[in-house]
Amino acid sequence: MTRVHVETYGCTRNRADAEIMEAILVRAGYSLVETPETADYVVVNTCAVKDPTEKHMRERIAELIGSGKRVIVTGCLPHVSPEAIDPRVSGILGVKSIDRIAEAISVAERGGKLVSVEGWRERSIDKLELPRLWKNGVAFVVPISEGCLNGCTYCATRFARGVLKSYKPELVVKWVKEALARGYREIQLSSEDTGCYGFDIGTNLARLLDEITAIESDFRIRVGMMNPNHAIKILDELVDAYRDPKVYRFLHLPVQSGDNDVLRRMGRMYTVEEFEEIVRRFRRKVRGLNLNTDIIVGFPGETEEAFQNTVELVKRVRPDKINVSRYSPRPGTVAARWKQLPGWKVKERSRLLHRLRLQIAHEINRSYVGRTVEVLVHGAGEKGGVEGRTFNYKEIILDSGEPGEFVPAKVVKATSTYLLGSASP
Repeated sequence: MTRVHVETYGCTRNRADAEIMEAILVRAGYSLVETPETADYVVVNTCAVKDPTEKHMRERIAELIGSGKRVIVTGCLPHVSPEAIDPRVSGILGVKSIDRIAEAISVAERGGKLVSVEGWRERSIDKLELPRLWKNGVAFVVPISEGCLNGCTYCATRFARGVLKSYKPELVVKWVKEALARGYREIQLSSEDTGCYGFDIGTNLARLLDEITAIESDFRIRVGMMNPNHAIKILDELVDAYRDPKVYRFLHLPVQSGDNDVLRRMGRMYTVEEFEEIVRRFRRKVRGLNLNTDIIVGFPGETEEAFQNTVELVKRVRPDKINVSRYSPRPGTVAARWKQLPGWKVKERSRLLHRLRLQIAHEINRSYVGRTVEVLVHGAGEKGGVEGRTFNYKEIILDSGEPGEFVPAKVVKATSTYLLGSASP
């Protein structure tokens, strides 16, 4: 029997795509193996969001082929940088063609090479209609849509995922119920932009959350990233939906820059003031909000004043966590054609913001020490002990706990990235 290993990189959305491919492979009679060393074929489900990530993908594919493995490439790389894919691979599938994974291996076994990289205009599949491989675990990813409604001048992911295609609410709810019935206790709603969910089918994220929280079971929902320009359109409904105890008090709201001129050049379609208004409204009504944001430093045209505006925004808003990225031009994007900032300046700004974000995060996390919080236990932690998530999705390492159970835990120590607690009586 042909043995296949699926190796996934990037976002939670890619993780869901990987489980779809695994289910299709099992149904087709292939044997899934956990390591590439024992596989005949390795499916590399790629990410291409940043230049360093793309470089790693190229190196990994070459490494696998060099070790004698036959490689099928899937994910965003075939759409963003097809020329970066080693010509020796045995097949290439885009994100809209993952349902052809078994066919790709079958063709390769007969000496052929299936290349299917259709865009969203040529081919659209409803991934909630496809099977998923169920695994033992606490968290289950449910895609709610694919694509977005934005036109960011730096983003190449939209070349792969296309425009917004929201999945029907009844299908989303069906998958949530099935996951809960199988013992999962955390539902991760995933999309390129959860904030615009339903805009193409006459509904929205807040209404979807209301339908999911109405399910009678003890579980938690983690809502994925939402862009401010869409969140603000449904803000009152959204804040109310977040007040349900089943929804983690976790808001991933990327600002990208604290300067309105830079935001305009980025094509972000909101202002700094609108971002701050969303944060204020959430914090006013959702107590204990864990605010995560993303910032790109070194974007073309980012002056020293513009960067300082970003620093001042961070000091005012004080997010719990900031994902800081150094701008890197992506092929086919508008911003890649603009004059780039010197690399040393981008690194300097990145380091400064990184130090500031760690300082703020540590100060916020220290305020939890001595408090008792509810924790959903996930399992053995990479840092030792047992890893779990608090009511607002902060990572916490406990001394004990069984996966899937909710336990009260006293926070005894804090770092800039996680909490430490005791669940012992």
